[in-house]
Amino acid sequence: MEINSKVKLNNGVEMPWLGLGVFRASDGEEVKNAVIAALNHGYRSIDTAEIYENEHGVGEGIRESGIARDKIFLTSKVWNNNQGYEKAIAAFERSLEKLQTNYLDLYLIHWPKGKISVETWRALEELYAKGMVRAIGVSNFLTSQLEQFLPYCKIIPAVNQIEFHPILAQPGLLSYCKQKGIQPEAWRPIMKGDVNNIPLLRELGSKYNKTPVQVVLRWDIQKGVVTIPKSVHRERIISNADIFDFELSNEDVYKIDSLDAGTRTGPDPFIIEKQ
Repeated sequence: MEINSKVKLNNGVEMPWLGLGVFRASDGEEVKNAVIAALNHGYRSIDTAEIYENEHGVGEGIRESGIARDKIFLTSKVWNNNQGYEKAIAAFERSLEKLQTNYLDLYLIHWPKGKISVETWRALEELYAKGMVRAIGVSNFLTSQLEQFLPYCKIIPAVNQIEFHPILAQPGLLSYCKQKGIQPEAWRPIMKGDVNNIPLLRELGSKYNKTPVQVVLRWDIQKGVVTIPKSVHRERIISNADIFDFELSNEDVYKIDSLDAGTRTGPDPFIIEKQ
């Protein structure tokens, strides 16, 4: 396994196991330079979203990196107030314009919003059928929300991007996604750096001569979860990718699993759905 290793999604499209997340990266130089640093170091997946308000800078970074667009797996997401069939189509077109591309590799519904997400999905299915996006999926859908949503889907989501880290391992949701052929993807995998404060992860870092962050990102991949750590600092972007020259033992994977406390650092999808 290496930095550009990929997992095959349920429609045959291949997605890198590791990507760069750009949540809260400022549009302009900050996000552009982060994207350039990542791509120049071998990353081939960039994850943004309409609500991040940095799609233009991401597009600039891709263009200035010199890496061919077809070598990059580019993800964006439709925000809650643009859900619904017509609004989602328009939001997608705006994202393409900002990103300076004529297609996306993955387009996600950012949060579950009940019945209107069914209409949003109809738009995504149409975009997929037209070849404007190579794969479509969802984000932050819990098991019960997927159970209500999937019967309306002609196309099963390829990805479910969820909050996933050692204190929110969501084993039931991972199992359900695997059963349905939906690839889980982790956002906030390093808990905004708080994994550095967990004693077990520091111990394992010493054992493997890695940082706690690297241990957790490796754990993600060994759990079968695509991971997109966010950083705008070149040295951290490089460090986050240094996870392909070691492997956690099964025993140590189980030890990290045992940290799960069901604790979120981000919003509860049930609360977002009702807003």
